[in-house]
Amino acid sequence: MIDHISVGVSDLERAARFYEATLAALGLARLVARPRTVGFGKAYPEFWINLRENMAPVARESGAHICLRAKTTDEVDAFHAAALAAGGTSDGAPGIRPHDRVRYYAAFVVDPDGNRIEAVTFPQG
Repeated sequence: MIDHISVGVSDLERAARFYEATLAALGLARLVARPRTVGFGKAYPEFWINLRENMAPVARESGAHICLRAKTTDEVDAFHAAALAAGGTSDGAPGIRPHDRVRYYAAFVVDPDGNRIEAVTFPQG
């Protein structure tokens, strides 16, 4: 249903370094680099960062976040660790999130511009 997503960033190179490290844990790589945008993906760019030089940090109260699928709990753990090592902050450590309909394992991070990104997997058992 969704072909690709994008987030605004105030410093393209800083954000590209952050996302290159963070998304690698989920098997995504930098596929396209243009003067004001960088695309990450597996076979084609499905996650884009776009330069917005005068962008204010994303307000925490916005409630917006993007969730990316991981294959395993190890990938979720690696995503979280890579994001923190690359300058992001934790918005929820890796772990099981019980829900009324489904049990899932997720981690939440905030990039240097305030974009909230989640990695999720649905372990069996």
